[in-house]
Amino acid sequence: MIPRARATGRALGYRFFYRLPVPVRRRLVRLTVPKYIVGAVTLVRDSEADGAGRLLLLRQPPGYSWTLPAGLLQRGESPVVGAARELFEETGIRLAPERLRPAVPNAVVHAKGWVDMVFEVELPASTTALTVDGAEVLEAVWHPLDDLPRLARATAGLLGRYGIGPQAGQVPPATRPGA
Repeated sequence: MIPRARATGRALGYRFFYRLPVPVRRRLVRLTVPKYIVGAVTLVRDSEADGAGRLLLLRQPPGYSWTLPAGLLQRGESPVVGAARELFEETGIRLAPERLRPAVPNAVVHAKGWVDMVFEVELPASTTALTVDGAEVLEAVWHPLDDLPRLARATAGLLGRYGIGPQAGQVPPATRPGA
């Protein structure tokens, strides 16, 4: 139970806050709440792969490690639209946003102040043409899940949440609703 003096002070604070003009209230909230950078990530799996499966990974400058198709959302852009846009920009794969399904968990909050909205899709590698620009993305390759190349730290951590890669089992596994 909240002590009476604290509850009264809190009530007075709320009364004062809600009497302020809406633009002032919004500004106060923006100044006091945590701020996050939001990105969209797509796990693209090979629907034809045998065994452990294969995952589409990108090598981006400086080229020392591999990442997933991902990028920041544009202002007002929904996460699934941003994921489809980034997938096209980085790999040449054009998909309707409805083809992407939310991964579980769909949002991964990182300690450094950013949130990744994660989506999944399965595509046949043999018929999926990959196009990279050579500037933002140097190479796009399907890699076997049981023999992944050197991953970027953030990518390894994110994949670990889905039970993939070197950090699988080190990060609490995702659980499907109702499991």
